Amino acid sequence: MTRDWNALPSANSLWAATAEPAREFPVVSGEHQADVVIIGAGYTGLSAAHHIAKSGLSPIVLEANRPGWGASGRNGGVITAKFRLSFREIDAVHGRAMAQRMYGIAHESTDIVEELVSEFGITSAALTRTGQVKAAHNETTLKAAIDEANWMKREMGDAEVRILDKGQVRDETGSDIFVGGVLNPGSGGIHPLNYLRGLADGVARRGIPIFQESPVVRLRRDNSGIVAETPQGAVRAKQAIIATNSYSDLTGATTNMQRTLIPFRSAIIATDRLPRNLAGSLMPTGRTYTETKRMMRWFRMVDNRVIFGGRGAFGKQDSETAFDALRKAMVGIFPDLADVPLAYKWSGLVGMTLDSVPHIGRLDDRTLFSMGYNGAGVAMSSLMGRYLAAFVRGETPEVGLLDARRLKAIPFYPLREPAVRMVAGWYQFLDAIGQ
Repeated sequence: MTRDWNALPSANSLWAATAEPAREFPVVSGEHQADVVIIGAGYTGLSAAHHIAKSGLSPIVLEANRPGWGASGRNGGVITAKFRLSFREIDAVHGRAMAQRMYGIAHESTDIVEELVSEFGITSAALTRTGQVKAAHNETTLKAAIDEANWMKREMGDAEVRILDKGQVRDETGSDIFVGGVLNPGSGGIHPLNYLRGLADGVARRGIPIFQESPVVRLRRDNSGIVAETPQGAVRAKQAIIATNSYSDLTGATTNMQRTLIPFRSAIIATDRLPRNLAGSLMPTGRTYTETKRMMRWFRMVDNRVIFGGRGAFGKQDSETAFDALRKAMVGIFPDLADVPLAYKWSGLVGMTLDSVPHIGRLDDRTLFSMGYNGAGVAMSSLMGRYLAAFVRGETPEVGLLDARRLKAIPFYPLREPAVRMVAGWYQFLDAIGQ
């Protein structure tokens, strides 16, 4: 596959506009040697490089564009200890021990973000751990959220989860449309691109080579290990890690991984800075928020701006229709924003899997991967870097349902986009009629 790498679109995002200056990295040229070559300089790849180097091994990171160009720089900056598959569903299908293990992994993921921010001194990441509120839009979804919260308290020992009434959610959000909700205190928010750039800078300062604009166009085995070839050079290593997630189709070297994912475009809008009195009345606690509709929307306040995001942007490029739908949904929740202009609109790809959880492990004796974060990747991808380092060392960490052997290819892969449109359209209809 031939691409003009300089022509790849950038995200017109709040994060890109407010991020610390990006460190420049060289383009790989000639031949290099490493213990591990890592394809992708997002959270997964950089965390893996950091933890591999701490093990005494030598990694090299190759990035097709620039660090943070993909999902790591385009997401909403929400940090949650959860999977798209609920712990209650895991318990029902896979048993209590598996639910407890997955609960432990989820909470480890939020903790590692805090550890990495502290270790590398990434103050510009503006990490908060103030919690997330799931705001219910009707009594049926409120009952389901309360039942789930009570189950988590009773069966998982989650003593921190709190049930909120309508008034408390109104005080939390500044909106009167919700009937109640649930607060999960361990969640938080972050400036995702500053976090990514802080990781990249910290990794580079510790002597780990990162090469940008160096797409791996071929990954081949040789007698001594594996070779990652780029248009300008190559890296010979004992092992390779694929950390490309929903952008795995950028080159033929990782296209096969793309067939295990359903790429779903997630759109985000951000308002102009709000007047002080209005900003003070919306989301005053600084938490992050989600609603309970099937086409889930989330929102948070950053720098006196409302950031509002959700699923529903189809195709390979930004969609004005999706942005318009987000604005309409935002004004439906916050009518006072009707006349506030939007300052930024952007989107990026979420990697969805058939079983709603990420996967990590070995493709073969020389190649590892981690991907499929299902829209909750800031924390989980950071943690997977630690687990990838363990696999590289020859260990077999207990990853529960994330085991690579559970990852399934998408059936009828060429039909994935029409199928996503059909399912999303059905969900939008159910949301519209209040179901």
